[in-house]
This record gives sequence, C-alpha cells and structure tokens, in this order.
Amino acid sequence: MRLVFMGTPPFAATALEALIAAGHEIAAVYSQPPRPAGRGHKLVPSAVHQLAGKHGIPVRTPPRLRTVVEEHAAFAALKLDLAVVAAYGLILPQPILDAPRLGCLNIHGSLLPRWRGAAPVQRAILAGDRQTGITIMRMDAGLDTGPMLLKGTVPIGRWTTATQLFDQLADLGAELIVEAVERLGEGNLPDIPQPEDGVTYAAKLDRAEGQIDWNLPAADLDRKVRALNPWPQDSASLMRLFELAPGAILTP
Repeated sequence: MRLVFMGTPPFAATALEALIAAGHEIAAVYSQPPRPAGRGHKLVPSAVHQLAGKHGIPVRTPPRLRTVVEEHAAFAALKLDLAVVAAYGLILPQPILDAPRLGCLNIHGSLLPRWRGAAPVQRAILAGDRQTGITIMRMDAGLDTGPMLLKGTVPIGRWTTATQLFDQLADLGAELIVEAVERLGEGNLPDIPQPEDGVTYAAKLDRAEGQIDWNLPAADLDRKVRALNPWPQDSASLMRLFELAPGAILTP
C-alpha cells in the first residue's frame, strides 16, 4: 500500500515504525512543526518527524491544513491508497479526507463511542474506567464519529498511570493498524457504524487541571494524580511520592 502517515508524539511513532516494518511504502509523513524545548529553546522535531528522518521519508510540517488550497493539491498529488492518522494535532478538511483511494484511518485511544475527542486516555483514568483500548476508525467530517474497523482492549489497573497506559495503547495501536491496512487492501474489513448510545467526550486537558484540590475525595485525588502524569506538572511532581509509597499517600 502507498501510504501517508500523519502523527506527532511517541504514541504515533510506534505505529509508523510498525507500518515501515510491514513493508508499506510511506510516501510522506505529516507532523506538527518543530517546537522550542529545553533551556536553549531550540526547535526540536516531533518523535514522528525524527523517526521519518531516520528512514529517509519526506516530512511535511504545515501549521494548518483547513484553508490552504496548495496543501490540499500537494496531498492529492501523492496519489495515495490510504492515509493513517494518529494524534496528529490538526483537523483534516474534506479535500484531505477524500484524496486517498481508500480514505483515512485514525488510531484512536479509546473504545469508541466512549471518549471521543482530544484526551481519551487521561479522561478514562479520571472517570475511573476499568478498561479502555484502541479503535481503528475510518475518518469523516465529525469529531471521531466515523465507522469502526477494529478494536482491542487494555485493562486500567489500580495503579495504572497515563504514561503506562499510553505505552500499552501505542503497542496495541501499532498491531491493529498493521492488521487493518492488510485486511483493507484485501477487501476484508467491513465498516461498523458507531452506536448512538454511550457517547462521551474527552475534552482537551487544561494546565489548571493539574492543580490539586485537597478537599476532593481520596479516590478522585488518586485518579487525578495517575491521569495527569506527566502533564500538567503539578500532578507529575506528586506522582513521585505516589510511586514511592502507593496507597500510603492516597488511599480511596
């Protein structure tokens, strides 16, 4: 398959690496532009950008896609079979969604229709969910509303942090997307519409959510510390105490 991969963080890089290893032709990678980091505020490419560079894959970092007609034309000119998207960070406009022959697939970090939106991993822990997972879905114009193709589950344990859960979901997402691309190429992967019941939305995290309100019940504090590690930083610093003495600091 001739693919474009669109993603930014390490979670997405795991899937890109799996697709490369599976032998697919990655025509280009799209990622967020390099961001300032460290004391010197030097521009640092994303994890996906760096991985693509190691493999000699062309990388494009447009700051926006919605209204840039030139970007739409350049994307269409790649003559793609499929686009794979994982935590990219930009909304795809209809011309981008329509360009690949087999459409655009998204590696979403929840069991849809639960936790549509920007922060499904953290919201699942905050809500006290006992499990979450990966949904491979076909993208449409809505917010994570497209039909589902594959699902896999991951338990959320008593001490599971967002960092640990991201790692588990990244591995599962990589496995499922390789299967999805293969089966889609064979014409053996039917679309499954999302049910109308059970829809929840995972709002984007705000830095203020990292502040600890000690008037909250212990169970809520416990989930907050685990869900908001390593960002926002207030919870990350508390997490060190939590790891040294689990259950002693916050006992629901």
